[in-house]
Amino acid sequence: MQLLSAHAGNWTGDGTGVTVILPPPGTVGSGEVRGGAPATREFDLLHPSRTVGRVDAVVLSGGSAFGLAAADGVMAVLRERGLGYPTPLGPVPIVVGMSIFDGSVATEPPGAAAGRHAALAALAGTEFGLGRAGAGAGATTGKWRGRLDPGGLGRADGHAGPARVTVLAVVNAWGDVLTPAGEPVFGGDETYRPAAPFGRDNTTIAVVLTDAALGKADCHLLAQSGHTGFARALHPAHSRYDGDAVVALATGEVTEGVDLDLLRAVTAEVMASAIRAAVTPGPGADGHP
Repeated sequence: MQLLSAHAGNWTGDGTGVTVILPPPGTVGSGEVRGGAPATREFDLLHPSRTVGRVDAVVLSGGSAFGLAAADGVMAVLRERGLGYPTPLGPVPIVVGMSIFDGSVATEPPGAAAGRHAALAALAGTEFGLGRAGAGAGATTGKWRGRLDPGGLGRADGHAGPARVTVLAVVNAWGDVLTPAGEPVFGGDETYRPAAPFGRDNTTIAVVLTDAALGKADCHLLAQSGHTGFARALHPAHSRYDGDAVVALATGEVTEGVDLDLLRAVTAEVMASAIRAAVTPGPGADGHP
């Protein structure tokens, strides 16, 4: 699937999966974690003070910390194509990973082979499913109510002047997904549960892509605005039981007329829409309950 000038591909297994985003060479990226229980890979290098500014791939996966191994397969695909940060010994692909906790933790989490499959699907332009597909295949929500409401993989798009924004979000939240009116999508009651047995198995992860020309510090601000979208579409968001994380990527085609603050405001709205789309059947949805 095309995401601006990036490509995305899925591998979907039995109640788990992998989603890979491959931006064009030279894409600038940063990110931010606000949940208390993240499962991430290479997130330290996304800080604006770190040397490397480029990101060659982002891998979203099930399987919690086990699922971070999917990034190894993506690295291999990129290395075979000579892509990555240049070093005297050859290019090193910069592959950022984020994982959610799903049922595959107890069975067979996604590994390098699944990551490779998803990366090759992205490069081939294979049909891309949303909803219960890719990294969203085993996602659930509403666990703070002692329930397992549907989660999934969602997409939304927007414009900020001449710049475009696309968001992919994997929604596996402790809390509820909210409508624009602030009501739980799957209804609610006044019964809330302790963290166990469902309280510690969560995380919403997302990628913001824009075609604006931004620096690394600008991308960091964009990731922060993505988290604002979390707070609008999830309640509660950013709990100790969630590993909520956002990566923001700027591909750089649009160099004139970009207003960073407008872009940030639009990103928050697009993020909220992508989170809602993850649990709402629509065009491109695949296998939603």
